[in-house]
Amino acid sequence: MTELNDGKPRKIKSARPYSFTLEEDTTSYGTYIRGGIVTQVKPPKVLKFKTLKEAIKEPGEFLMSDFSKFDRPPLLHLAFQALDKFRTELLRFPIAGSADDAQKLIDFAISINESLGESKVEETDKKLLQHFASGSRAVLNPMAAMFGGIVGQEVVKACSGKFHPLYQFFYFDSVESLPVEPLEASDLKPENSRYDAQISVFGAKLQKKLEQSKIFMVGSGALGCEFLKNLALMGISCSENGKLTVTDDDVIEKSNLSRQFLFRDWNIGQPKSTVAATAAMAINPKLHVEALQNRASPETENVFNDAFWESLDAVVNALDNVTARMYIDSRCVYFQKPLLESGTLGAKCNTQMVIPHLTENYGASRDPPEKQAPMCTVHSFPHNIDHCLTWARSEFEGLLEKTPTEVNAFLSNPSGYATAARTAGDAQARDQLERVIECLDRDKCETFQDCITWARLKFEDYFANRVKQLTFTFPEDAMTSSGAPFWSAPKRFPRPLEFSSADPSHLNFLLAASILRAETFGIPIPDWAKNPKKLAEAVDKVIVPDFQPKQGVKIETDEKATSLSSASVDDAAVIEELIAKLEAISKTLPPGFHMNPIQFEKDDDTNFHMDLIAGFANMRARNYSIPEVDKLKAKFIAGRIIPAIATSTAMATGLVCLELYKVLAGGHKVEDYRNTFANLAIPLFSMAEPVPPKTIKHQDMSWTVWDRWTITGNITLRELLEWLKEKGLNAYSISCGTSLLYNSMFPRHKVRLDKKVVDVAREVAKVEVPSYRRHLDVVVACEDDDDNDVDIPLVSIYFR
Repeated sequence: MTELNDGKPRKIKSARPYSFTLEEDTTSYGTYIRGGIVTQVKPPKVLKFKTLKEAIKEPGEFLMSDFSKFDRPPLLHLAFQALDKFRTELLRFPIAGSADDAQKLIDFAISINESLGESKVEETDKKLLQHFASGSRAVLNPMAAMFGGIVGQEVVKACSGKFHPLYQFFYFDSVESLPVEPLEASDLKPENSRYDAQISVFGAKLQKKLEQSKIFMVGSGALGCEFLKNLALMGISCSENGKLTVTDDDVIEKSNLSRQFLFRDWNIGQPKSTVAATAAMAINPKLHVEALQNRASPETENVFNDAFWESLDAVVNALDNVTARMYIDSRCVYFQKPLLESGTLGAKCNTQMVIPHLTENYGASRDPPEKQAPMCTVHSFPHNIDHCLTWARSEFEGLLEKTPTEVNAFLSNPSGYATAARTAGDAQARDQLERVIECLDRDKCETFQDCITWARLKFEDYFANRVKQLTFTFPEDAMTSSGAPFWSAPKRFPRPLEFSSADPSHLNFLLAASILRAETFGIPIPDWAKNPKKLAEAVDKVIVPDFQPKQGVKIETDEKATSLSSASVDDAAVIEELIAKLEAISKTLPPGFHMNPIQFEKDDDTNFHMDLIAGFANMRARNYSIPEVDKLKAKFIAGRIIPAIATSTAMATGLVCLELYKVLAGGHKVEDYRNTFANLAIPLFSMAEPVPPKTIKHQDMSWTVWDRWTITGNITLRELLEWLKEKGLNAYSISCGTSLLYNSMFPRHKVRLDKKVVDVAREVAKVEVPSYRRHLDVVVACEDDDDNDVDIPLVSIYFR
């Protein structure tokens, strides 16, 4: 249907992954056969905004954030007008806690509301207006962080024309963050401190709690830097009795500097936690912070021990992976500590409050795992640049890191390496031996010209010969077993590349490949290598053999395949031959020969790593008629950089810190807390109460994931069974870790009944309770009197 090839955008409907319907008359067009490449375009949208004067009078629809406060935005719109009038007439803000000033503002609001006619607010909430008046002068760090994130993104939208602007008005309040008990005016009086604004809203008592709080912050990257700034400005852990412990095992990289704003370029290579903590202390010298470089994990429970966890008031996650989040969540559940969780992805952010006995824990609900491209798609049938870059990163690591590492492993212990290959005896071990032999034999480099030859032959292999073999095995008119065209969407039919030293992209690929290959062999790079003319001359000297496609070559097409190695019945015999060949080759190597494996480093623009990966990906994209990308975009995808921007990070941390007021004040109900999902690009703000934990009931008892049953005393297994029997529970199995301490089905277990539980654990489970721990945890499987299974909490026996 050649009429569609004019490049004009066209409206479509009924879009599916690989097909759509044109929203136009195509009766006069040619016949559509199959295939074709389509690019989605988003037409620009024109928005017309009212002037501020018009919008104040007729605000229209408000952007909502919390649907439990559906009537709140019109009232806040009125309240801000009343505040403007108060300031115009009295030349000041209302005084915090002043009943007279609050009444004046309420009077102004009622007066303005009456003048609005049909668009007036039906009911003016006087209590809300009192809160509004009392706190109107205060500048609070969490609100500034949250609104700063929103406004910052709006500025970027205005400058770039990208994403949808916030249309007219957005109002937000967090009245739930205020203390549960009413505050006396005396508690709101300024103390001539940097926290006077905060005191005027939350009172001196809560301020003291903030300063004396003991907080554990896990991570000090993008979220962590924002949190440290917020906590320092709020006065969290800023007294002798308070303590903020921050841990992060990572060091600062160049790419962090765009959004992890407590770091500077001279901090590259230094520990994140130490640098961030030092910067936070510059913001507030009274901050009592300890910076650690330990990963919070089961291996560091001697550092973050029971006494440490029991001393905490709250835990703040600033993590970037689910595994670490799940671990911290499990510790918070175990020690019954509040967890304030958040995350960002580009312009999106979310926050989740995990409050003991009030909300479900983080691990109670999980996002579905991200879909990964099938291996056969990445290796033979790519249809987008992500596939090409995934393949490029894999080839980089295989050629320059894994194979040189394997070579060194063999050279350091030839007999041990051979034994391991024989023991494995599979296709993977065979392929690994072949790669090592190839590297030390056919592909061994002694001069820089050898490296150029290797790079030129690799170009031919990757971008010409493999494509010729693929299209020989599956011609353009090939059909599947069901009679459908093999090369149908999303597969793209590839074309081999013809190398030309006059093509800068070809030459740049060879330059990067040659230099990195030379590095792995410890070969000096000559000065002429970076001269395009001289490099082209050296490349043109390389003799490239003709390629003939082979019959019967197996190319994986199964999307469920997890390996490209094909097993063979005589793998063991082949491995023996390869080991013999490898041992023979090793005798020809100079004494002390070793290779230098290269680890991928995305942030050094002079190391040629990204040049090679971008070259690999773009040449492959050219094979498959996929749009190519520049080095920066390639770095973003191949470097697996999670898109993070300061705006959504600031907003997320601001929202979490509003929740932190509630956590440290105490006494708040579940309906006072808020979980948030926001997307600053749309923009969308969605706030909701957290989900309460699942409750299990038995007789007159009930419990949740937050409960842990404790028994004090060095009891026996029999005593534990009797303790549970008193609760109407018949225990039939007791385990510790992965070991079974007792099961009623096993007669030999009855001899253990009169032994101490901790002794049985030492004897059977080989558990050695560390000196810092006073208890042992056991998992008990129980039934009620009707033989129904009852899922009971973890049982902790305090034997010391």
